[in-house]
Amino acid sequence: MGRFDKFYVDLKGLKSDTLELAFELDNKFFADIEGEEFQRGSVKACVTVKKGRGVFDFVFALNGNVVVPCDRCLDDLVVDVETESSLKVKLGDSYADEGDVVIVPEADGGVNIAWYLYEFITLALPMKRIHAPGKCNHEMTSKLKKHGYRDEDDDCDSQEAGESVVDPRWEALKGIQFEEDN
Repeated sequence: MGRFDKFYVDLKGLKSDTLELAFELDNKFFADIEGEEFQRGSVKACVTVKKGRGVFDFVFALNGNVVVPCDRCLDDLVVDVETESSLKVKLGDSYADEGDVVIVPEADGGVNIAWYLYEFITLALPMKRIHAPGKCNHEMTSKLKKHGYRDEDDDCDSQEAGESVVDPRWEALKGIQFEEDN
């Protein structure tokens, strides 16, 4: 039995028009999938498959969290995931991915959804993954500051003290006065 056999959906063998599946995606799943974005987490996946005329509609409801490296300090950061995604699958002559429709060979008769689960979780992650102000590894942030790195979200200490952080370029523009036309 393969690592992802339980994620195989036999489309030809569907007995009813609707199939509901539930999976617990844990650290073992993420390590086995060997994705680049993250390799740990705990996500509940509810997958509904509806059989239509020549097409199978998949709806993926994903809820849980994954552990990713912080973009600033590289320490572990737990990111909540809650998303709903869909996928259309058709049976055809050979495998093809046509944007929003995946065609699988009729000879196979089904599709393994393990990679799609991982991809939909990845798409639900925010672009910028950083700790809340003041929560980054202080040793790493001080080394970054020592080497001149500055990020608009990097001034955690002054933000915590209640100071407002102003970009010096905007501060310089305050001195410009405009003449009024009368």
